[in-house]
Amino acid sequence: MRRSVLTYKYMLALLLTAGQCIAQTHNTQSPTGNEQPKEELMPRHEVTDTIAATRKIVSPNGVEELLPVQINDTTQWMSIRGRDRRNPILLFLHGGPGSPTMPEAYTFQSPWEDYFTVVQWDQRGTGKTYASNDPKALASTITVEQMTSDAEEVVRFLQNRYNKKKIFLLGHSWGSVLGVALAQRHPDWFYAYLGVGQMVNGQRNEEIGYRFALEQARANHNSEAERQLLALAPYPGAPGTLTFEKIGTQRKWLMFYGGLTYGRTDFKYDGNAWELSPDYTEKDLDAVDDGSLYSLTHLLNAAEALNYDSVTDFKCPIFLFEGRHDFDVSSSLAAEWFDHVKAPSKKLVWFDNSAHMVMQEEPGRFLYHLITDLYPLAAKARDVAPASDEIEHKGPKIAADQIGDGRVAHI
Repeated sequence: MRRSVLTYKYMLALLLTAGQCIAQTHNTQSPTGNEQPKEELMPRHEVTDTIAATRKIVSPNGVEELLPVQINDTTQWMSIRGRDRRNPILLFLHGGPGSPTMPEAYTFQSPWEDYFTVVQWDQRGTGKTYASNDPKALASTITVEQMTSDAEEVVRFLQNRYNKKKIFLLGHSWGSVLGVALAQRHPDWFYAYLGVGQMVNGQRNEEIGYRFALEQARANHNSEAERQLLALAPYPGAPGTLTFEKIGTQRKWLMFYGGLTYGRTDFKYDGNAWELSPDYTEKDLDAVDDGSLYSLTHLLNAAEALNYDSVTDFKCPIFLFEGRHDFDVSSSLAAEWFDHVKAPSKKLVWFDNSAHMVMQEEPGRFLYHLITDLYPLAAKARDVAPASDEIEHKGPKIAADQIGDGRVAHI
């Protein structure tokens, strides 16, 4: 069974009943006129082909590649997209472990591609990469150290393929574990490191998320949620004792009260989007759950034991984009850590209407801060497309301190 609760056909049916008709309908009324028109649904390949066509990159210097690459003796998949390959590269390290961003990237990424060449990479044990390798042969290699080494090779591949000395590195959730490791090892490779839903301390993160879920259950008089959560106490327990069942119960109620996506009680919107991904085949989708379980089985203890409390000295610029309501990976814990971070430059950006899925929850503000906070670092080095560089330096700019109250000033 796939991660998505609803099949793509049911998803299309919901769109049709909402009046957003993407399938052709025919009038099949009987002579009495009492029967309703019969709806014909588009097959999946037609839907994905349509989405692919709308995001097709046709600019002369553009890049649109979906390719397998040999990384440390394994086949690993990347999506590489941008409207001008002269722009800086932004490598997206997805979360999980084992939860790819590639199949949902079409929902938020296209505007980024005006300013960056964006790389989605399915990590070892994840998605298309999981489906392309023998899981038994890789079992002993699913470690933080090996995956950090994989990430190093991915960066080298991108630097060589696109003749880039530096790139941008974005780590989301689990990906921020690898992101910090890379920024520590190779600060000269990166214009900046951007943590989104930054992981800092696995044990404390679980405690904070559990406390949030229990407080919400009590505040909303949800006796069933309270009973299930209390049955986990003490949570997360001694190191090494955390189980999938315990995490599942905690995350169920944390998600129900908006700690994963602000204002939502479930994750169906994301899972359903995967079903319509133009970058994933049916076989890839079928492998997602197996890959996620496979990765979590090998990395759960490492994620729980993570402790970056003392990792606070960076030699490259560092940014955090944090959802104010993120309890899946505690944003308050990330902010507390960030106060102690020392770097050539640093900035924490809060997203007040987001939890953990910031790039989907506030996509416009996310793009705005990518352009105003990170992009200028590459523009200063003239590592941008000439037209974009001209816009950046000569075009109108919005004063950041005038956004909140609706005033816009051009300088």
